[in-house]
Amino acid sequence: MVKLLRYCRKQDWFTVVAIIGLTILQVYCTMTLMDYISNITKSIQYLYYHNNPQELLGNIPGIDSFLNMNPFPWDTISSMSQSPIIEAVAKASVGDIWFNGGMMVLLSFCMIICQAIISVLAAGISSHLATTLRKEINDKITSFSLAELNHFSTASLITRSTNDVQMYQMSLLLIMRMFFAAPITAIWAVCKIQSISWTLMVPALVGIIALVGGLCIMLVLVMPKFKISQKLLDRVNGQTRENVNGIRVVHSYNAEQYQKEKFDKTNTELTKNQLFTGKAMAILSPYITLIMNVVSLLVYWIGAYLINDGQTDYAQVLSMMMLSTQVVMSFMMLLMMFYMIPRANVSAKRILEVIETKNSIVDPKEELPLKEEGSIEFKNVSFRYPDGDNDVISNISFSAKKGQTIAFIGATGSGKSTIVNLVSRLYDATEGEVLIDGVNVKDMKQKTLRSLVGFVPQKGLLFSGSVKDNVSFSDPKMSFENVKEACKVAEADSFIEEMEQKYDSPIAQGGTNVSGGQRQRLCIARAVAMHPQFFVFDDSFSALDFKTDKKVRENLKEKEKDATKLIVAQRIGTIMDADEIVVLSEGKMVGYGTHKELLENCETYRDIALSQLSKEELGL
Repeated sequence: MVKLLRYCRKQDWFTVVAIIGLTILQVYCTMTLMDYISNITKSIQYLYYHNNPQELLGNIPGIDSFLNMNPFPWDTISSMSQSPIIEAVAKASVGDIWFNGGMMVLLSFCMIICQAIISVLAAGISSHLATTLRKEINDKITSFSLAELNHFSTASLITRSTNDVQMYQMSLLLIMRMFFAAPITAIWAVCKIQSISWTLMVPALVGIIALVGGLCIMLVLVMPKFKISQKLLDRVNGQTRENVNGIRVVHSYNAEQYQKEKFDKTNTELTKNQLFTGKAMAILSPYITLIMNVVSLLVYWIGAYLINDGQTDYAQVLSMMMLSTQVVMSFMMLLMMFYMIPRANVSAKRILEVIETKNSIVDPKEELPLKEEGSIEFKNVSFRYPDGDNDVISNISFSAKKGQTIAFIGATGSGKSTIVNLVSRLYDATEGEVLIDGVNVKDMKQKTLRSLVGFVPQKGLLFSGSVKDNVSFSDPKMSFENVKEACKVAEADSFIEEMEQKYDSPIAQGGTNVSGGQRQRLCIARAVAMHPQFFVFDDSFSALDFKTDKKVRENLKEKEKDATKLIVAQRIGTIMDADEIVVLSEGKMVGYGTHKELLENCETYRDIALSQLSKEELGL
């Protein structure tokens, strides 16, 4: 938990010093207020005796002659007895009550002001820290490669950046409000009790022991549940996200009941866990109230004996009762912090897991200059997932020069998408080298590499905003003419012009308000708009009809003839015009050459081709 405090600003630490100063002032006002409460109690008592002298002096021998005098000769009685109490009663007046009462009001007002300022300052520190943490988590997630993203689930990352940060923020806010006040109040109150009466300190010690014992038992029972609660919350968020994203599939298969039961199971586990912690915390409030009442009763009980023995008076007993209450409350606040700190610590660890995760893909210290333009080469490349036992692709080698088109085809799971992911360095090759423009991608900065590659993923993803915003995603300042031209190349201009607001038409998150084919064409337009040296199409034509597919490829060949293109596809018609075709099977390259060459010498390619086209169409 403490590690996250390094993200505080310098001015935040000065603010903490101000909070400490205001806390000391607040505690001073609290303790001084108790003195004035004791004084006003005495003033009321003395004023009562002043008006009813027989209550105070009725048992003194020879006092009868004075009791009937009007006005009562307090000065004479005071000089005769030399008693401080009788002297105070003699001088008692309503003005003393007004003075003490006025000071109480003033001190109470100062306490309120101090507490309000402390709350505002603490809220400022915790809010800024939470903002910084959310930014750090978001920046870290943005820098993750696919390897790190696969380590954390999407639902878990969302929970960590929202719920865990909020939990840490609230805990930090409460801790700052109590962390300094509790020990200062406890020490100050104990010193005042010691100066008045050690005997009356016994109730406070009893209360502290009972409070510490009860809360320690509570912590042992409740703390493990907090860790479980966060994990269960991850699962609930994950299932909710899965259900929303797959709602069409759920409806199509009438699986609503199955999804409900699946969600209810996890939700019930979370509810039971939270009910347990809630019930445990519900017991805490009456338990503390009971301790406070027992302490008050003990103070009055012991105080009554002391008053009868003449060792103290009611005002001191009242003061001791309030001080004992302050001591118990201080220890309660300290123990509550020990209750909150573990909860915050759980959230802090989950946040730090994300922030301190080391990226598997990092930029080189010195970037090597590019030697060529538009060339790409794989040299004996193999790749294995971090937790995998076997290679996904093994010993892959091919090359392409500027303007050439390389296509990849093979059965599902043969490693086609893995190869193109290595080009953009979404993963790093386990063995071998991936060269772009004659330089190993590991010797290039990620920003430099990705500025050269226009990547169109297998699943077309659009962002919330307008059509123009999505097409100009690589450069928000991109000219409108460039956007329109890119849409024409991708054959997207036809349906865009039919939209009500044309290029300013809104796109929903994920592109759910456009069809699959329209979404893919906009994704292709997004890549074209940046005019890259390399295009990577990861099965990006699958949702297009044959006519549109052919037209888009013709447009790319004409408008982006200097760009090197890598195309992953399942349809022979999409790749048969490629300069070179890589045929994959179970992660290995089983064929390499042109369409005609592969039909003659690659059985795997010929089988795929014959499954889609007739011999006549293939010219066999």
